[in-house]
Amino acid sequence: MNKHIKTAETEFPVLDLIQMRWSPRAFADKPVTETDMHTILEAGSWAASSGNEQPWKYVYAMKGTPGFDTLWNCLMEGNQGWTKHAAVLMVAIARKTFTRNGKPNVHAEHDLGQSNASMFLQAVSMGIYPHPMGGFFPDKVREVLSLPEDEKPVCMIAWGYPGDPEMLDEKNKQSELQPRSRKHFSEFSKML
Repeated sequence: MNKHIKTAETEFPVLDLIQMRWSPRAFADKPVTETDMHTILEAGSWAASSGNEQPWKYVYAMKGTPGFDTLWNCLMEGNQGWTKHAAVLMVAIARKTFTRNGKPNVHAEHDLGQSNASMFLQAVSMGIYPHPMGGFFPDKVREVLSLPEDEKPVCMIAWGYPGDPEMLDEKNKQSELQPRSRKHFSEFSKML
């Protein structure tokens, strides 16, 4: 196992992929292939979706391409420093209306999240790690991608193989090295 993977310590047994999934900021200088991205996107296509609407769209670019620079320029400054090392940048977009009738789809972002989660677990099974981000400029994404009004950029995702935390600035390095933690499930669940 890669020495830079932070595995979750759980009270109850969960899938290994769930324990291994986390959001690194340090990425190795190793490309993610187009075939690997297609495999990851295939996993996303099989996520649960209201009425099989699949109200998601992904726009991505590989490091070293003009598309990567276009997406990178949509990130807030705090995310630009470490994402420049990612192998792939992606925008996850929710379509806010149903294709069948044009009515509002209030579950679109939920369904996009389901697709993201499926892609994340698939990627981790391949040794590729995603880092989703809310620190970006949605209006800039909308402009550079010429998105229609019913498509909402929800998050951006950096993808790559985990790298050495020593490559990061001090703030991000400390975050990278801290143990993972989560609220105990009793804090957000209740049996009736």
